[in-house]
Amino acid sequence: MSLPLKLNLIFLPSQAYLKFEIVAKKSATTPDKAPKETPLMKQYNEIKNKYPDACLLFRVGDFYETFGEDAVRAAGILGITLTKRGAGSDSETALAGFPHHSINTYLPKLVKAGLRVAICDQLEDPKMTKTIVKRGVTELVTPGVSMNDEVLQSKSNNFLASVHFGKKAVGVSFLDVSTGEFLVSQGNEEYIDKLLQNFRPSEILIPKQFKNQFNSVFGDDFHTFFLEDWIYKEDYALESLTKHFQTNSLKGFGVEELTEGLIASGAILYYLSETQHNKIQHITNIQRIAEDAYVWMDKFTIRNLELYHSYNPNAVTLLDVIDKTLSPMGARLLKRWLALPLKDIAKIRSRHEVISYLKTNPEVLQKIQYQIKQISDLERLISKVATGKISPREVNFLKDSLDAIIPIKNLALESSNEALRVIGDSLHACELLREKIKTTIQEDAPVSVNKGNAIAVGVHPELDELRAISSTGKGYLEALEQRESAASGIPSLKVSFNNVFGYYIEVRNTHKDKVPAEWIRKQTLVNAERYITEELKEYESKILGAEEKIHQLETQLFEQLVNWIATYIKHVQLNANLIAQLDCLTSFTQLAIDNKYVCPDLDESFDLEIKEGRHPVIEKQLPVGVPYISNDVYLDRETQQIIMITGPNMSGKSAILRQTALIVLMAQMGSFVPAESVRMGIVDKIFTRVGASDNISMGESTFMVEMNETASILNNISERSLVLLDEIGRGTSTYDGISIAWAISEYLHEHPNQPKTLFATHYHELNEMEVTFERIQNFNVSVKELKDTVLFIRKLVKGGSAHSFGIHVAKMAGMPQIVIQKAQKLLKQLEKRHSSEELSGIKSASDELQLSFFNLDDPLLEDIKEEIMNIDINTLTPVEALMKLNEIKRMLIKK
Repeated sequence: MSLPLKLNLIFLPSQAYLKFEIVAKKSATTPDKAPKETPLMKQYNEIKNKYPDACLLFRVGDFYETFGEDAVRAAGILGITLTKRGAGSDSETALAGFPHHSINTYLPKLVKAGLRVAICDQLEDPKMTKTIVKRGVTELVTPGVSMNDEVLQSKSNNFLASVHFGKKAVGVSFLDVSTGEFLVSQGNEEYIDKLLQNFRPSEILIPKQFKNQFNSVFGDDFHTFFLEDWIYKEDYALESLTKHFQTNSLKGFGVEELTEGLIASGAILYYLSETQHNKIQHITNIQRIAEDAYVWMDKFTIRNLELYHSYNPNAVTLLDVIDKTLSPMGARLLKRWLALPLKDIAKIRSRHEVISYLKTNPEVLQKIQYQIKQISDLERLISKVATGKISPREVNFLKDSLDAIIPIKNLALESSNEALRVIGDSLHACELLREKIKTTIQEDAPVSVNKGNAIAVGVHPELDELRAISSTGKGYLEALEQRESAASGIPSLKVSFNNVFGYYIEVRNTHKDKVPAEWIRKQTLVNAERYITEELKEYESKILGAEEKIHQLETQLFEQLVNWIATYIKHVQLNANLIAQLDCLTSFTQLAIDNKYVCPDLDESFDLEIKEGRHPVIEKQLPVGVPYISNDVYLDRETQQIIMITGPNMSGKSAILRQTALIVLMAQMGSFVPAESVRMGIVDKIFTRVGASDNISMGESTFMVEMNETASILNNISERSLVLLDEIGRGTSTYDGISIAWAISEYLHEHPNQPKTLFATHYHELNEMEVTFERIQNFNVSVKELKDTVLFIRKLVKGGSAHSFGIHVAKMAGMPQIVIQKAQKLLKQLEKRHSSEELSGIKSASDELQLSFFNLDDPLLEDIKEEIMNIDINTLTPVEALMKLNEIKRMLIKK
């Protein structure tokens, strides 16, 4: 009986494909019949149910297969063919796969696409079982947990982060499982946001109950994974951490009071166990990110200065310019130094002194650089030792790298610089480790122990004997064939092999009468007879077992060596860290030599004095032969706290602001700086409001973003802050903008902390502030007016600018001539009208003030009354109260 059919059209957005489904309308008498499940698919479904949110790579013979939705996603990402299993049957399902030996090609693509990938391998030899092969997940690879070289970037850390929302603070932890670096901190949401921006983790773990809160505070720009809430408990975290580090407490790490951060750290260890990463003895330490040890830069400043990331794909970042490191460890550490500039003068000076020594001793510099080039990624190599994923060839890389450290150690010990001598003394020679590897592993070791010939000759007598049997086997059989042929007089005699009889001697029928009596006949063919001898059977047993035994012995010996190397994990990690530091310092030295950077003079003052400063990025982008126009900047807290910079677009105002911030930042990283000279007191916070950027996805306009960033600055300034503001207020109407810019400038001037400030603006009206506020000074980026155009001199000079030259800039941009002419005509009309209205207003105001002086109905008193009545005493801070009082006082002085 035919059933009525219904055609359903289903669109699955996450899978990006259309599926036509024919559904039979069941009658009351039609029984529900479940599709038949094969043993293989039953096994697959059981394993998939344990990892529902991961793409399961299911090993079937020589292929890794994916099924259903996983197959659709994998085919789209990998560009492989999507087929069907059981086509036309009730159990039909999508299927896509690739050869198992191509795992290192395809796995990175899946992980980089943000997928969690569960690798399900065959846990037994298919030949050894008559039922379905036993299978299980041997590794769960996620964006934040990977040891695969194709997934990792050599110059960047691959951090897994965990965030815990506590009652008093937000805890955060970062782990790079490929290097063993484990970091922890806690603070307010703004501080955690800054750390997330700095470390850019590949994956973040979050408690399920805080999913919405995380997205609202930190955005949805990260790969996130949500864990059960019970994992984020203090007792569980402390137990996990102390058990891992085999300690009774965490006091020895100096992190015991970071409760919220430690809870986040415990969740990371839980996640590692859940993803089958149980060999983690290379995680030997957990370090605190000490907030008070580093210069504070909020996420806006990090973005605005384009330190190591830019939203413009063609932009050159500061890191691109200053990174002259020669090792992966150095490149990763340099990013950390850039994200976390120092505040400790002694530590900064120590770095400067090393650079000065290397700069004046070029031979030492060149020798150290040469040796660093010979060093592989020690951090990741020793991590592979801990996880058992290192190859024989990589073990040799480890040995060669440790060999290359010895000349560096000697050069450092012989230097006259104290910091270098400390590094030299701390570097571990690892003599026994280097010797052990040298005598155990072949020089030309393979990429895998399975390929054989990994263990050196002389390490194991039985292995050497088996190799001799294996290598001489062919020659022995050839000699036996020739000997038996000569003895029997059978010229066409052949020694051959098959899986049924093993080795045998084949004789054609024409010569079978010459066969010796001691030969044993095993098989009769149409044209020949096959025989065996006692000698041949004895040798067969030796040669057939040799290859298998060789593999077993080599694997066993290599595993023993790797386990022994693991006892040196801490020594190698220490060496890796010291070489990374030295690499960064030689990078700074080379940078200073190549670009004529100078050593900044740091002191305890609050001053900032830059002579002939240059922008480190812009000067490298200029055409050959075009010099960068350098500029002086001086700021202090007594005479020149705020510099008001006016000048037209394209004149270089923003460049001066940015270069000031970058020079300060580079100085406190420990680098030399692009200037003729720099004298500065330590800066503890750098704030920038430079450049416009809409946040449309969050429903925020340019002006709203500008105000958010400026509010963050005003609420966090300190006496050692450096504040850089560019075109504040331009996102709204002119008079609103001028009012806001004026009020912000006045707030900064009157604030007790008196932060050093550069304020670039189009609003020439702000030049009047110099008259009223003693620590505000006017400067302008000079231009030269020619007949039909302007020439940008790009030099910062004393005094305010009276023109914007916006129309000239429009002309330079190629605006149609008719538009330029109309704009010039309108500008003259507006300037004339504004000037007459201003004069009339001034005269009127002057007359009114003269008539009402000392009058109780004086408008000034009304203004003061209005100011006082509008104060909300309940929310007014002490600083704001003093500033308001000072403002009223100034109004009376004017009177």
